[in-house]
Amino acid sequence: MKLLIEEYQYNVADVENVLDGLFTLQDVEQKVSVSYVGYYYNPHEKVRDVVFILPKVLIDEKGKVFGEYDPKDLIHLDEAKMDERHRKFLYEFAVWIHRAIVVYNDSHDKNEIVLHRLIQDEGKGTHKKKSNTLLDVILSLIRFNKENQQFFTFILKNLHSGFNKINWNKTIARTTAIVQNGSPTYLNPINKKRQVNFDEELIVIFFSILQYISDTYGFRSNINFGFKLITGAKFKKYLDGFGRTRLRQIKYKYFSDTAVKLWDLCYAFFDKAYKIRVNTSQSEYLLVKSFHIVFEAMIDELIGDTNIPRGLKEQDDGKLVDHFYTYDGLLIDDKADDDIYYIGDSKYYKIGNSLGKESIYKQRTYARNVIQWNLDIWLNGEPNMADPFERIQLFDEVTEGYNVIPN
Repeated sequence: MKLLIEEYQYNVADVENVLDGLFTLQDVEQKVSVSYVGYYYNPHEKVRDVVFILPKVLIDEKGKVFGEYDPKDLIHLDEAKMDERHRKFLYEFAVWIHRAIVVYNDSHDKNEIVLHRLIQDEGKGTHKKKSNTLLDVILSLIRFNKENQQFFTFILKNLHSGFNKINWNKTIARTTAIVQNGSPTYLNPINKKRQVNFDEELIVIFFSILQYISDTYGFRSNINFGFKLITGAKFKKYLDGFGRTRLRQIKYKYFSDTAVKLWDLCYAFFDKAYKIRVNTSQSEYLLVKSFHIVFEAMIDELIGDTNIPRGLKEQDDGKLVDHFYTYDGLLIDDKADDDIYYIGDSKYYKIGNSLGKESIYKQRTYARNVIQWNLDIWLNGEPNMADPFERIQLFDEVTEGYNVIPN
């Protein structure tokens, strides 16, 4: 796995191959930066690896990641010398960012900030899905392993039930016994023969894929069962097309929903891997060129209210509040449901950046507009007490003051 940071100035020599095929910005000092965030599969013969471009918020004011690592030293993440805690966080954070972009793209059909290019899948499985990136397939395989340990235990238990028991009919008929003290002893008993088990073959293929993913891309999985895995040159043969062929041959041996889903995932991996190997000039990517918009959408999904009346979030003077919601007021009184308006403004900065005067002034303007909207309802009209926004009264008739608006 390769790792880059958004807008960080890299030396051209350090990232020349890693950035092959991506639009970059280069200055007169032979520095290069990437203005995207997301995932990119680089088919360059010297790379052939997944490349993650993570948000600039990882870098502090001194240009360090976690306060101690130079971004240039993390380009080849698998080889980087770093604390395993930090390494684990970067892998998980990369996946989280990828999922955030996927969710944003799916929920904003006509957005103009997400760039995506996918190598198409055949969709051979029973559960046909739209095409996914190689990363989507990898994450689905890892998630299946985490969520289906009982399935593997059940299959393993069935594999060993009844086997290694002595077949007495064949043992008596085909071998010679030694009689001692009137009792026969058979030195070479014949065990029951094992039948070809297609469940076992599919599981071996699955765990072999997980091992390959761990060795190649660094996404580690727990392989808790002692199967002999397919590795090395033999697994390369599977990547070169035999994996798809073999899975087609055993496709109709599976009937449970879990086994069919496992077959689908394994086939999707080999299908995607094969297309990447034979189409050496094709890359695939899911990138966003204005990540602050995705960042704002994520925060708003977490805390923002819906169906907000015009004038609060979309204000009458043309200002647009990033996040708006109601929650418990900061002042204590005898009203159990005394909510108040909360105003939020997302700031997508590097670690250590401070708010400017303009940002602080905007927050005050947002609050003044909200107060005016509330006064217009309570002093000039009839508030709808069933409406969670209109029923809030900012003006206190006793103190002639206003309730605090967290901002």
